[in-house]
Amino acid sequence: MQRIVRRFRNNKTFICAFLTACYTGMRTGEVFALTWDDIDLEKRIIKITKTVYAKDGSEIARWYIGSTKTESSYREVYICDTLYSILLNYKDEQNKKKKEYGSMYKNYTIEKIKNRYGKLVDYAIIESKTKRNRINMIFTRKDGRYSGTDVIKYPFKIIRNELGIKARFYDLRGSFATTSLRNGCEIKDIAEVLGHKRIETTEKYYISSTEKDKRQVTKSFEKSLNIFNNII
Repeated sequence: MQRIVRRFRNNKTFICAFLTACYTGMRTGEVFALTWDDIDLEKRIIKITKTVYAKDGSEIARWYIGSTKTESSYREVYICDTLYSILLNYKDEQNKKKKEYGSMYKNYTIEKIKNRYGKLVDYAIIESKTKRNRINMIFTRKDGRYSGTDVIKYPFKIIRNELGIKARFYDLRGSFATTSLRNGCEIKDIAEVLGHKRIETTEKYYISSTEKDKRQVTKSFEKSLNIFNNII
């Protein structure tokens, strides 16, 4: 994490998105679907209610808002002190860019897409010139341009090829789960933060184990008993 943050310290959008995923365990689509209305900085809560996905062949828009993966994925995640400072600074920086670009700053709205029978089928993220129904996407370019998860494409090529770190943005979710468990958190609580209905999902797909971890298990057990020191 330190190496990545140092390498991309000038790419504030990527770093803020990267650290949001690191400190919350959110899915990639959930991170890039966030608007400032989803974040309560006063109560320090992120409300996760949607995800974003691309439709490359669509003539209407490329990026669309969809529901979260499962019903249990609708959740609230608490913002730790570190992430609070990161988001607050990023928001201040974004507001400065809005003033700097003025009318050239790009803004967006959500447009309901219906099929020929009038049935609602999609919610498209559309560039808008008016303030009506405007949404404030968080992770945008300097000029406000929203490019969804494309924000992470180039940085992760650098991460893999230059830094030699074989990882995906989504892997931050597993790192969050594993680190939290190793630091004494209950797996049930971790599952709820990740938006898993069953803790078996968290255990099977998101908790990793190394040889060092396995050795630590027996050492920890030995330390907790500590009854034979005066016998052997």
